[in-house]
Amino acid sequence: MARKFFVGGNWKCNGTTEEVKKIVSTLNGGDVPSPDVVEVVVSPPFVFLPLVKTTLRPDFHVAAQNCWVKNGGAYTGEVSAEMLVNLDIPWVILGHSERRSLLKESNDFVGDKVASPAQAQEVHSELRDWLQANTSPEIASTTRIIYGGSVSGGNCKELAAKPDVDGFLVGGASLKPEFIDIIKSAEVKKSS
Repeated sequence: MARKFFVGGNWKCNGTTEEVKKIVSTLNGGDVPSPDVVEVVVSPPFVFLPLVKTTLRPDFHVAAQNCWVKNGGAYTGEVSAEMLVNLDIPWVILGHSERRSLLKESNDFVGDKVASPAQAQEVHSELRDWLQANTSPEIASTTRIIYGGSVSGGNCKELAAKPDVDGFLVGGASLKPEFIDIIKSAEVKKSS
């Protein structure tokens, strides 16, 4: 069974209400492959989750950018998983490098780890090999491994063509019209 291509847009801490409405309008009008080809998930800042959830086209999904490790309580500024469920938000980004401040990794250090499409394939292939050796061939063949490097309209097709790259988590480019081109890169996977 082929793994469905995945494109996630992490909007990080960007946007005003009007800017978010404009991004959603662009996405809603985008001519993209059908959901049987690509699964699209966007992750706006917490304050815009309800707006995006209610106005985004139904074939796209909405994710939170983080959630607290515990249920509700005296955790000022945090959002629990149960709160996300209450908003009908079943997706969440966890462990993003920007949130790993305890490791004191600089942007330059993390940037040095980002690889070319060939290097991305090499790392993803090694991850899949590890899954096969430590879990099972079935899990290795069905687990989607998502590339989280710098994805743009210029490099998305080359990355999407790599056999072990099953999709993207897109940062800044998810705020621009080129995000539609990145979503369309799923068609490269479909034809390979």
